[in-house]
Amino acid sequence: MNDFAQILAGFSVSLQPINLLYTFIGVLMGTAIGVLPGIGPSAAIALLIPISYGLDPTAALIMMAGVYYGAQYGGSVTSILINTPGESSSVMTAIEGHQMAKKGRAGAALAVSAWGSFIGGTAGVIGLTLLSVPLMKFALSFGPAEYFMVMLVALSAVFTLSGVSPAKGMFATMLGLVIATIGTDLQTGQLRFTMGVLSFQDGIDFVIVVVGLFAVGEVLIAIEEYFTKKGAMIKLSGSLMMTREEWRRSLMPITRGSILGFIVGVLPGAGATIASLMSYSLEKNLAKRPEDFGKGAIEGVAGPETANNAASSGAMVPLLSLGVPGSGSTAVMLGAFVMFGIQPGPMLFATRPDVVWGLVNSMYVGNVMLLILNLPLIFLFVRLLYVPTGLLLPIVLVLSAVGIYAVNNAVDELYLCLFFGILGYVFRKVDIPLAPLVLALVLGKTMEQSFRQAMTISDGNPAVFVKSYLGMGLATIGIVILALTLYRTMFKGRSTKLGLS
Repeated sequence: MNDFAQILAGFSVSLQPINLLYTFIGVLMGTAIGVLPGIGPSAAIALLIPISYGLDPTAALIMMAGVYYGAQYGGSVTSILINTPGESSSVMTAIEGHQMAKKGRAGAALAVSAWGSFIGGTAGVIGLTLLSVPLMKFALSFGPAEYFMVMLVALSAVFTLSGVSPAKGMFATMLGLVIATIGTDLQTGQLRFTMGVLSFQDGIDFVIVVVGLFAVGEVLIAIEEYFTKKGAMIKLSGSLMMTREEWRRSLMPITRGSILGFIVGVLPGAGATIASLMSYSLEKNLAKRPEDFGKGAIEGVAGPETANNAASSGAMVPLLSLGVPGSGSTAVMLGAFVMFGIQPGPMLFATRPDVVWGLVNSMYVGNVMLLILNLPLIFLFVRLLYVPTGLLLPIVLVLSAVGIYAVNNAVDELYLCLFFGILGYVFRKVDIPLAPLVLALVLGKTMEQSFRQAMTISDGNPAVFVKSYLGMGLATIGIVILALTLYRTMFKGRSTKLGLS
């Protein structure tokens, strides 16, 4: 009853006019940041820390949290309309969402994205409210070996994104892992694969790769189609909102995405990107017609968009309960807590319940604000599809260049982005999937660190990865995913030879 009273008291804090204003400012900034490729929520929250120094701690943290989960909404807009993920967690959305836009269903893709984000975000906050303590006990059972196995399962799921050729998916995955190793070895201090380039010593920023592969690569493809007259302007047909059939197909992916996303978000270091990847893989494996994926399946938008928003709420669980960041953005928020003299952890719920529950309950309000903001804007967003190619392509390039330059203010990185743009163009021409490369790059560093920590703890004994029941279970899941993928590929190839498909 005491906890229930504190939750209700948190609503009285979050609904104060000044806190409502900061919630609105946060979610509005988050949406704008999600739309702009390159400038992620982590950078935006970092910039807000010195600005918010004189504010009330609760108001400042509410605004920063609004930027964090608001960016998950905004990232879907450019993913769907121009195939340029604003955030890494929106890479999965770009795969199906942009294909839907090409079929004239951009409005439906944006609508299911908004509704899925709202439902997933709200479900995540409910989970944060009710299940933070028991889920934290489960998360504490994860050591470096278990985290490595989680990453391994995630990479095995990548092969379900590889179309008809797992070999091409494996090549893209390995290339992503190689790119992730470029830079300074954190344990030995040795430089790896830097080729004497000073800017490579800190590694290749994810933003450069994803903007190059998707945004610049898309521009090069569009230029080719324009001059060869193969491309046609995307036309919209029918209602801009979802049909009854699209709602039916989206209902279960949204439900599964809410649950899966929150659970993945609770695991420190997993984050919204892994949640969206696992949700996409799950929906493709459960689909009655998996061949529709990659051609504009609405399930591939509904599930990942729901999962990444649920994960952003789930990532707050380890931050508030243990003081352990669940993502890069919550790591920056941890610094904000410390700046205000507040130490997240088990005692925070007892010493500062006003801050905890004021922040948590503001997320309910923020998700409603985001839904109200985004649904009416669908009609404005889809108008972007009618911008002439001669205007749209330079706009995409300018947004990409601004986003890349804003990361480190380095001109060299613009040339690197162009290189990855050409690579993305080549990959599309030879039908090598981009998603496995990007996701391997995201997971690579964390996977390597977890592997080396586990091997150090076990004195080099690889049995440490299956020593626990949790590790054995994860290994089994990975083997099953790989086996199903290979079986499906072999069966489809055999069916094609026999003329059955």
